[in-house]
Amino acid sequence: MKITIDKNVVEFVPENNEETSSLTTLWRVMVDCMKDNKKLEPIGEYVPEKENLARFVLEGIKGGRTEYAHDQQAPAAGTYYCAVCNKYMNVKAGADLPLCCGRIMENMD
Repeated sequence: MKITIDKNVVEFVPENNEETSSLTTLWRVMVDCMKDNKKLEPIGEYVPEKENLARFVLEGIKGGRTEYAHDQQAPAAGTYYCAVCNKYMNVKAGADLPLCCGRIMENMD
């Protein structure tokens, strides 16, 4: 995928059929001719040396169900967060720890 940036305009040019299909799907999810269009909001960080992956969330579309690590429980009640997407959850002592972005959320208290 070729990405070109000119001031406040970003262009995506797919370079194969798979990318064209993915961009078509993204366009159909984001564009609503009768209502409001969705926005892409960045989450986490993009550091190519660490992980060559940029993540975005589609504003206005509900995320999936929260999964839990059934083999690890919270030692104390507190607020847990995802260091990747900054999601926060209140967790009671002894409850299963929540998973987000592929890993266990961290206690921020």
